[in-house]
Amino acid sequence: MTSMKERMLAGELYQADDPEIAADLDRAARLMERFNTSPAADPQARLAALRDLLGEVGEETWVRPPFYCDHGYHIRIGPRSFVNYNAVFLDVAPITLGADVQVGPNVQLLTATHPVEPEPRRAKWEAAKPITIGDNVWLGGGAIVLAGVTVGANTVIGAGAVVTRDLPPDVVALGNPARPTRPVE
Repeated sequence: MTSMKERMLAGELYQADDPEIAADLDRAARLMERFNTSPAADPQARLAALRDLLGEVGEETWVRPPFYCDHGYHIRIGPRSFVNYNAVFLDVAPITLGADVQVGPNVQLLTATHPVEPEPRRAKWEAAKPITIGDNVWLGGGAIVLAGVTVGANTVIGAGAVVTRDLPPDVVALGNPARPTRPVE
């Protein structure tokens, strides 16, 4: 028999009330609290808390608190990237940010999905799909990236955009849903 955590990690429908999943969420909550309350005067302690929380933090990467996530260990942030205040990374599935990514304030990366059908949703079934952000992407303030999306390298996502499907490299994308409006020059 497959555990709910194993189902979650495989990208299958699962129920989050599993004790293994609850333990992971508790671990992440404690580490988020440590990171989010770390003193600004001690950047090394803040970085250590972030490295304990996330799966990977590249060199010269900076994340400003507060920062929120589900598990933490599914998040990989490449070198020289910057994540501004109040980011929400719901990492039920992997979230990967490349090198030199800029994330504006209040950005949400949401891997979680729920069934459209009412009965399985009422029964608390859920799933997730990974999010991949390419190198040198800029996510403007308040942008939302949904489950299963890949954003190509050098792309700029405008403030407040909702990214519902993959975006190619080297474009500026705006709106809800986000659509490429022009190439990056």
